[in-house]
Amino acid sequence: QVQLVESGGGLAQPGGSLRLSCAASGFTFSGSTMTWFRQAPGKGLEWVSRVDSHWGGPSYADSVKGRFTASRDNAKSTLYLEMNSLEPGDTATYFCAREWYYRYDYWGQGTQVTVSS
Repeated sequence: QVQLVESGGGLAQPGGSLRLSCAASGFTFSGSTMTWFRQAPGKGLEWVSRVDSHWGGPSYADSVKGRFTASRDNAKSTLYLEMNSLEPGDTATYFCAREWYYRYDYWGQGTQVTVSS
């Protein structure tokens, strides 16, 4: 049974930090490219970051570049998103997903991040 379980969301102040985790099971995590998405209230899904399965070098949306760092631990089958210098505009539900042949086939349930003073 495939599972992606996000955790680490919560309330942060502007300028603060949070670290999200995405624990994967039921598929070969090490061979899978993993992505982070987010959805702000009343808005569509926004791609945030991608971590390739092979060389591991992440890519980022311009809106988070320089503030967010994505990484993975294949031994733990876990994807991470370190979020620094948080802004109110980062408020959203954050999802992890597996990218497989140009589509996203497995999704987590999401974790809420709220940035507010």
